Amino acid sequence: MTTTSLREWKRSLLLLKLFLFFLYGSISILLSYFPVYFKEIGYSTVTIGLLMAGGPFVAIFANPFWAYWGDRLQNIRLILILMLIGNLLAVQFVFQLHAPALVLTAMLIFFLFQTPSFSQSNSLILATISDSPVKFGGIRAWGSLGYAIMAGLAGPIIALTGIEQLWIFYSLMLLCTLIFLLLFPKPKVPESSRGLRGSYLSNVLGNRFFLIFLSLGLLLAVPNAMNQTFVSLYIVELGGSLALIGYSALLTAIFELPVFLLLDRYLKPNKRTMIACLVGVSLLFSLRWFLMSQVTSPVSLLAVQTLHCVTFGIYYYIGTMLTAHIIPDRYRASGQALFTLVFSGLAGIIAGTLGGWLFQTWGASSMYQVSTAITLASMLGFTFMWFMIRGKNPNN
Repeated sequence: MTTTSLREWKRSLLLLKLFLFFLYGSISILLSYFPVYFKEIGYSTVTIGLLMAGGPFVAIFANPFWAYWGDRLQNIRLILILMLIGNLLAVQFVFQLHAPALVLTAMLIFFLFQTPSFSQSNSLILATISDSPVKFGGIRAWGSLGYAIMAGLAGPIIALTGIEQLWIFYSLMLLCTLIFLLLFPKPKVPESSRGLRGSYLSNVLGNRFFLIFLSLGLLLAVPNAMNQTFVSLYIVELGGSLALIGYSALLTAIFELPVFLLLDRYLKPNKRTMIACLVGVSLLFSLRWFLMSQVTSPVSLLAVQTLHCVTFGIYYYIGTMLTAHIIPDRYRASGQALFTLVFSGLAGIIAGTLGGWLFQTWGASSMYQVSTAITLASMLGFTFMWFMIRGKNPNN
């Protein structure tokens, strides 16, 4: 690699890191304060759950749609630019409307552009670092850093300016994200994508191992999505402030950085090892939800929230890498889209409706007790899956 190309490569990595920093920073603001904003304008917990469930519902269609065009054009950067522009325009209407039916319509349009950003940004990382010694976790950690820092800054700022100014903060973050992506060069098409045999159906939807993994992952994802949607309301219910909501989001992300870096260094990228890790992380998820059902103060809740860094961090990393390991590069965007679709799409629909009903009817503690049982079922499924593959070649 020449001096000029090395300089361009380093510049590309820096732009990618900054893009992820601001993208995930904007997402942290959205997930942490949207429920509180809707509560402030007078919506019930069930209505908030339905509004937030609109995102996962749209994701069922949005993720495959944008992934198809990403694979078809082999230009994930362009797809992300279009999504960010649509996201920025649609969110303006969400905050200017108040009638529930109109807000729901605006939210559905907004989520059409926003929900696929997780999967497509992962595809952009994987496309950029392919055939290089750079590891996924070291780049993705910048997203966690942005999530943590912006969540921590947003709490005091919103407490000072008022929750009704949330749209300004979010829009500024999106503009920064878009600028860095516009400066980022188009990734090269990997050699492994050329001349690939087999159709989309056979390589993605026909992969039985992948479908079993997604099904068990759904059981992990539903409780995580319920917590993500309603934890801010739980903090307020326990007497916490808007600033504490920001600190909660900060604690859920800041320690993801060492988790990703450790996985980069020590995780063996084969099915048997990764499935064994999923058994362990399922058990940790169960412990986390049980502890959440027992908390009695905002401070104790924040302490338990720090487990998110380990539980979600490990599952997200392994899920992304396992998907990349078993789905051909040519269909990288579609594989990542399906993984994200299950984890945040289908799970979010179930979580928004089931979680909203459980929270309002039985209370937050019961919601987390149900989450504990669901996650234990996932652990049993991954354990069985590990026994089924334990005798096979560990390098596959």
